[in-house]
Amino acid sequence: MESKVGEKFQYNNAGYILLGLIVEQISGFSFTDYIEEYIFKKAGMKNSGYYEFDALPKDTALGYIDLPNGRWKTNIYSLPVKGGSDGGAFVTADDMVSLWDALLNNLLLSQEYTRKLLTPFTQTKKLTGFYGYGIWIEKRNNSVVKYHIMGYDPGVSFHSAFYPNSLITTVICSNKSDGAYNIAREIEDELLLITE
Repeated sequence: MESKVGEKFQYNNAGYILLGLIVEQISGFSFTDYIEEYIFKKAGMKNSGYYEFDALPKDTALGYIDLPNGRWKTNIYSLPVKGGSDGGAFVTADDMVSLWDALLNNLLLSQEYTRKLLTPFTQTKKLTGFYGYGIWIEKRNNSVVKYHIMGYDPGVSFHSAFYPNSLITTVICSNKSDGAYNIAREIEDELLLITE
């Protein structure tokens, strides 16, 4: 252990691997089948899933890694053949908007557990940053200004946020390792200027 429970925040993917094993043990489903059935389908995410690299649906974007020599290569040998509880789902921007709508309207969890999920649990290393139960939370002046999730792997990056003051949802999907962050930051700077 890196620290005592509750002493400090330290994100790690191993916690999500353990969570996935718990989901499998309790539900009797594989983790990916459970998420597809009880999250993606319930949220109306028709074009998202845990796909295998050698059996991708038509029109799926490949991820690309920018090499030091200026050339590019796909990420198919840089990631597991199929994602799991620590990441690797394929999503679309429209489907992510549907996920936020389903979550915020208590279609995935009861109102009590949705509220708990969206409650700042522990402060991150950033002064205004907090982590809930699987979601990043940004506060300013003791008020939540943003809920967000993100993901990075070789050849892909992703940022999605919901801004409660303006009821705006943003989704940036990139098939580059570092493509989403700068776009998300620019959009957010403009949104927060409007809503503050």
